[in-house]
Amino acid sequence: MDPQELTFEVKREAGRLGFELVGVTTPDSPPHMDVYRRWIDEGRHGEMRYLATERGRARRADPRAILPECRSILVVGLRHSLPPSTVSGARIAAYALGADYHQVIVPRLKRLMRFLEPRATPPFSYRLYTDTGPILERDLAQRAGLGWIGKNTCLIHPRHGSYFLLGEALISEALQPDAPFAFDHCGSCTRCLDACPTHCILPDRTLDARRCISYLTIENRGPIPSDLRTPMGEWLFGCDICQQVCPWNVRFAGPTADEDGQPSPRLLNPDPAVFLEEAATLGKTAVARAGRSGMARNATVVLGNRGHTEDVTLLKGALLSHRSPLVRAHAAWALGEIGGDQAEAALNLAAASETDSIVREEITAAGSHIGDAWPRPLPGS
Repeated sequence: MDPQELTFEVKREAGRLGFELVGVTTPDSPPHMDVYRRWIDEGRHGEMRYLATERGRARRADPRAILPECRSILVVGLRHSLPPSTVSGARIAAYALGADYHQVIVPRLKRLMRFLEPRATPPFSYRLYTDTGPILERDLAQRAGLGWIGKNTCLIHPRHGSYFLLGEALISEALQPDAPFAFDHCGSCTRCLDACPTHCILPDRTLDARRCISYLTIENRGPIPSDLRTPMGEWLFGCDICQQVCPWNVRFAGPTADEDGQPSPRLLNPDPAVFLEEAATLGKTAVARAGRSGMARNATVVLGNRGHTEDVTLLKGALLSHRSPLVRAHAAWALGEIGGDQAEAALNLAAASETDSIVREEITAAGSHIGDAWPRPLPGS
């Protein structure tokens, strides 16, 4: 089949499968590879060591290192749920409210490959990715004509905004490449930089992952730095702030009709207490990425920032009995933020039995935050 005709047919089928954005680019080196290398060298990837391996860098610099016979890269965008218009309580990033996108995008791409294979030149081969492989997705999407990389580091489409998830198919067939998106429509706007509560967005259109709420609540497996806990607010998993304030989303982003993108009521109005349970069920959602201990840690921070005295009993239970020292440490911090006699008593009680040194440090810091003369004797002692 003629490459132009085949490309048209593939794009039409991709649209039928629910991909609202579809573009094609070549397997040449991504244009911002030097920016990526500098970002890694400056350590802004945090503990995501898989991003910094030499093998990974080589594969990101040359897609043919992944698939030597690659002649085209098909890039697709799947619209996800919008953030809720009114929020009163804990929050989960909009992209994670529906079905796990890994289990949605890749199966649909496989169906697209089954459509393409009998029309392609044999032997046909491909590799599929969505946020998992050693490729620079946004670079490829920009080069495939799907939008520009905004100041908030998100890919932004001029008519649809940025509430999309990306997927890629490296294929052996030569499709007709699209013209790269050549315009920057951010202009002098700095709303995303101004709105970021942790100031993680950098002037060179990268971000310091070590300060990003999404990284802190998902990829970070250790303690959340104490100076970044309060700015997290009530974000349980991920963050939408830099996208919510973006004029291109405010003006153009619309809801998805895709069944897999519909928000789960359990995640749309999440109860932090549920994630403090040792056997919390995360299900087949993107939230599972953080793991039970990670979500429990995040829940304690949300409760501490919420500052409700009725949460003291819940946090006391986590501090005294949760098997994860990470969770116990953050529960201590949360009690210190809530304050009051009950919170102080819980910290005092835990100080008498806790053996983990890091948790003990958090208990001491939390108790000192409540009152200068701490620890105080237990009532009746």
